Amino acid sequence: MENQNSLPVAAFLPASFFLVLIGWGGIAALVITTDPWSSELPIWLFFFLSVLGFTGIGLPIVAYLNQRFLSEPPATYGVILRQAIWFGIYFPFLARVSLACTRLEISRAVVLPFGLMLAAVLIIIEWLLRFWERSQWKPDNQA
Repeated sequence: MENQNSLPVAAFLPASFFLVLIGWGGIAALVITTDPWSSELPIWLFFFLSVLGFTGIGLPIVAYLNQRFLSEPPATYGVILRQAIWFGIYFPFLARVSLACTRLEISRAVVLPFGLMLAAVLIIIEWLLRFWERSQWKPDNQA
């Protein structure tokens, strides 16, 4: 049963498909056509495209979770997109930390605790943003 206030997941599928196509298609083209160690541009382009790809993957997941677990005020398109962008930033950032650990010859055991701390920080930031939105929200029946 769907609430009238929740946004349907199908509304986010075209944007998700577009982001996945651009992100992962761009990464495939980048891997096939460039030497990653020739300069810094392919590396940064890889991270940009992976943010797009993971955001596209996260968009329907986040939309479904916001539909399943309703909140007051209801999540808007902007809120769902912001949460999907958090999802999209998380995994490429972990890849960057792993790459830095490899280049600096630091143990990769650092990546798991760092990943957990980063996830906690992103969840706290989103919780605080939603808390602030809740404090600004006024129901329609009260002017």
